[in-house]
Amino acid sequence: MKKTRPTRSSKPTKAEKVFETPFALKVYTIVAKIPKGKTMTYGQVATKAGKPGAARAVGTIMSHNYRPGIPCHRVVRADGRVGDYNRGGSIRKTEMLREEGFLK
Repeated sequence: MKKTRPTRSSKPTKAEKVFETPFALKVYTIVAKIPKGKTMTYGQVATKAGKPGAARAVGTIMSHNYRPGIPCHRVVRADGRVGDYNRGGSIRKTEMLREEGFLK
């Protein structure tokens, strides 16, 4: 007899709620507006969302983003490196930025 996993309720977990805070929702809105071929740093997104100095929080939010309308690959590090990407690592992020004309 095949074991089945219990189905998950529609109620979000505590961890999922973290990424639905007012700050996280502002971050998603800002990142959704970054056009192809452009980027913003994690710090720029944090500042625009009203929390200068919260660049790491933006990184955490982006690392858990799987929403297709939020182009988190367009958010990069302030030191010029692209940073990580939760759907293929920095190599995939670099490829995507190159395809969009940001990187040569």
